[in-house]
Amino acid sequence: MARVLVMIPSGEVYDHDNVRWYRYKDIQKHINHYHNIGDAFVFDSTLKLLNFDKLDALTIADPKLEDVDRLNEEYDYVFLRGSNYVHKDMRWSQTVEVLKRLKIPVIALGIGAQAPVKGNIELSAETKLVLRMMADSTTSIGVRGAYSAQVLWDIGIKNVRIVGCPTAFRRNDPNLEIRLPALEKVRNVGITVRREVSPSYAQDIKRYLTFHRDLVKSLAERFDVVLMAQGEVEEKKMVFGTPEQKEEAFASLRANKWVSEWYMDETMERLHRERLFYSDVVADYEALVQQKDLVLGYRLHGNLMALANATPSIYFTYDSRTVEFAETYQIPSFDVFSGKAFNIEDYWDQSLFDKFNRAYHHTYREMQQFLVENGADTKMVDVLQDKARSPVQKVA
Repeated sequence: MARVLVMIPSGEVYDHDNVRWYRYKDIQKHINHYHNIGDAFVFDSTLKLLNFDKLDALTIADPKLEDVDRLNEEYDYVFLRGSNYVHKDMRWSQTVEVLKRLKIPVIALGIGAQAPVKGNIELSAETKLVLRMMADSTTSIGVRGAYSAQVLWDIGIKNVRIVGCPTAFRRNDPNLEIRLPALEKVRNVGITVRREVSPSYAQDIKRYLTFHRDLVKSLAERFDVVLMAQGEVEEKKMVFGTPEQKEEAFASLRANKWVSEWYMDETMERLHRERLFYSDVVADYEALVQQKDLVLGYRLHGNLMALANATPSIYFTYDSRTVEFAETYQIPSFDVFSGKAFNIEDYWDQSLFDKFNRAYHHTYREMQQFLVENGADTKMVDVLQDKARSPVQKVA
């Protein structure tokens, strides 16, 4: 069993391979702090792909560099939790100094690049150096999709493998498939919401928010919906706050010009009061999506958690990250900025989800091979060897 370090964890680990937010029961301690629980999905899912008997964090903010020599002796490898690290604003603290001293491999597990709304991506010298150092320490570096692979290729990193995201494979099922029920049988629907958005992500904020609002309202008229938030402060207060904090949250949103004009109308406020879900425990999201007939919306990892549990999902794409996820897994997706109307009937087509089924099978194998070639002890099934061991059935 491996001894593993994690770089940039997101949450505390309990029961060996489960993740929840730090001091998650102390709600008031962090209720004013934004943290994207989707990052914890990735951390939790990565642990579920690995065999290990010892786990600790590799500190890159104010590290004790003299301790790195000890870590080289006590651990087998480091994995970098997959996330959106490749963009112009990324800051790596003292990662370069740590990597210079580190002798064990650093496995980048599903990292991604974020394209700007306009122009070409620009990376700092520091980011380029960190990526090259990690790539040099391993057989391959794992990225979420073709765009991220090209960005790394363009800075001279050739040993790239497209592995998607660990969240998709958290159930360790190489034969997972999405099978659509009849649309008239769909009743319980999760909507992954993302109210906060930056102009550097979305090209048209008004379209983003008004389409988001109208989508939620139309689905709520047709289905029994739950709105799935992932860490925005106001939404956390709506779920966990005192009565005073709940009202402060709604007052804050009403004071925001964009939100009050384009998003939070009377119907949306009622839905947020009655149908909003948030948790600091990853397992709670998994339990929720397992109860749904459909999960769709704006959240990368909320949607992917559903697909990992064989619940149909439709992505609403608005930036390079969401597009890249949809392309890697061939997930049915709708471009928020297309100017078109969304009709769920257009997407309720088994042939569309069969494209996902094929892409999932391929990418599962890529992730498994990536972990093996980089020396990670993985729980993932070797699909090719498993087939080779299967008995040949004669056809009468």
